[in-house]
Amino acid sequence: MEYKDYYAVLGVDRKATQDDIKQAYRRLARKYHPDVSKEANAEEKFKNLQEAYEVLKDPEKRAAYDQLGSNWKQGQEFRPPPGWDAKTHFYTSDDSGAFSERDWGGFSDFFANLFGRSESRSRSHGDEFSRFRQRGNDEHAKIKITLDEAFHGTTKTLQLQMPEIDSSGQIRQSLRTIKVNIPAGAIAGQQLRLAKQGGPGMNGGEAGDLYLEVEIQPHPLFSLKDKDVYLTLPVTPWEAALGAEIKIPTLGGRVGLKLAPNSQSGQKLRLKGRGMPGKPEPGDQYAILQIETPQANNDEQRQLYEKMSQMMPFNPRSHWQV
Repeated sequence: MEYKDYYAVLGVDRKATQDDIKQAYRRLARKYHPDVSKEANAEEKFKNLQEAYEVLKDPEKRAAYDQLGSNWKQGQEFRPPPGWDAKTHFYTSDDSGAFSERDWGGFSDFFANLFGRSESRSRSHGDEFSRFRQRGNDEHAKIKITLDEAFHGTTKTLQLQMPEIDSSGQIRQSLRTIKVNIPAGAIAGQQLRLAKQGGPGMNGGEAGDLYLEVEIQPHPLFSLKDKDVYLTLPVTPWEAALGAEIKIPTLGGRVGLKLAPNSQSGQKLRLKGRGMPGKPEPGDQYAILQIETPQANNDEQRQLYEKMSQMMPFNPRSHWQV
């Protein structure tokens, strides 16, 4: 089935107004009407004009057609996207409703597959006909939050450029203000679904959904892996060697941590349940020990280090076997 470029048939730009479309149709319809035209293939050209005008004069049909995209070229092989309802009924007429039965002709397979082939034709504006229903597209965006907001949960208000159908039936981007609740325990990469907040539906079809991907901003103290929280914990050599009771921060507040004697740098201490909230159970917090050595800034301090080296001879590279 060949793709039909209705804008090219009418000789108008894709951004043409409804008045532009109407004027182009009337001008070309007079030129190619079979009763008056002596042009070659006038009847076929007239049918193509009717078909193009049937779609582009109707804001909803035009918006649906535009959703197919502007990358198709006249005559390209085309298949309709999934989700199109081919049981549509329609009618065609000019503004006066004066088309004869011969004027109707048959619309192309391209039209029939997108909008449905009519089972009964009418020249009356008063008749009611069902139209295709097309669900709107799902939209995707990112929402940035702090780690504290992710831990406690929060409500955010953001502004997004979202598609809407304007008065001419074209899909335009407009600024929309959206309020979203961030649940406690949200993690990076999590998708928050806002039902029916996405692209507009066609002919009464429901709107698509909006998916917001959570992006958590860096924290000065903590890092996050899934639901577990990591903290680099600096300690003194004597705290590591002798053991100590240390107050450390968590996202839920300060807690006590017992450091065992002879602790080493890189050692990982687990605080169960102190990570991100979640089900079936919360994450944990891990404290990664980092021993920091004070500087020897005067003679007395240097002498102390020399005395330690004599009293506690120790070679941390003895295992190298070099």
